[in-house]
Amino acid sequence: MLTLLAIIGGFIILTAGAEALVRGASSVALKLGIAPLIIGLTIVAFGTSAPELAVSLKSALAGNPGIAIGNVIGSNIANIGLILGITALIRPIQVQTQMIKRDIPIMIGASLLFWGLINDGDVSLLDGALLTTLLVAYLGFSYISSRGEGASDIPDSSLAHPLLATLLIAVGISMLIGGGMLFVDGAVTLAQQFGVSELIIGLTIVAIGTSMPELVTSVVAARKGESDIAIGNVVGSNLFNILGILGITALIHPITSGGLQIIDMSMMLALALILLPVAWTGMRIGRREGALLLVAYLCYLGYLINSASA
Repeated sequence: MLTLLAIIGGFIILTAGAEALVRGASSVALKLGIAPLIIGLTIVAFGTSAPELAVSLKSALAGNPGIAIGNVIGSNIANIGLILGITALIRPIQVQTQMIKRDIPIMIGASLLFWGLINDGDVSLLDGALLTTLLVAYLGFSYISSRGEGASDIPDSSLAHPLLATLLIAVGISMLIGGGMLFVDGAVTLAQQFGVSELIIGLTIVAIGTSMPELVTSVVAARKGESDIAIGNVVGSNLFNILGILGITALIHPITSGGLQIIDMSMMLALALILLPVAWTGMRIGRREGALLLVAYLCYLGYLINSASA
């Protein structure tokens, strides 16, 4: 009963946190003249990825590398297949040229780099330093390239004071972290009671649980007509998962592959590659594309569940 209450309570907190984060972030973008896409790729993306960072660090330090590595890969798969799929079904997502020409290709490159680094069986301290350095470089590049881009396309319904908007962002991120951890703890406890393996837990329940902030935030942003924040959140989160979460975690404690299968890495890379032509077609992700992404994710989830039961 307590486990079920933790899952339900976590989801409620996540929903409230997402609403606060999107409202605060869009207001900051308007007040400071920052393009909403950059806000989605940075503040919103990193805020919604905070549960993944907490879970991966906790799992690596506790000697559970399967959960740590599975969490990152599973979250990246869920971000594109599940989150963008559901968000596009609710409301088609408009895509900017910058996203297609720069950010999605960078995400694909980061996925290929991760595959290359994990091939020797672990993500070492040096690998972590490389990934973290690339994250800092990406953030700097994004900031420099965004200067001069306005935020005039955000509806003028923002908060009156920038300090209040910043406070709302902080509260939203805190609620996302707390709600995400509560949801994950409840879900993992439930899975362990059924004897599910560590890697499968990381790839499915933990990945979906820590991706709940991205899901709720993207849906809220899309319904408010802020597509840049919705898709920027997903692409930015995937980049942060690889460069930031794996990088920071490996700097603190090297991560072993934990029985990772080639199909898991292949699925993560395949969805990253598929996203490029999907977004390029009509410069939008429509309901049909959203349905295809969701079906692809459900097929992968079905495979994992079948493997776990076998």
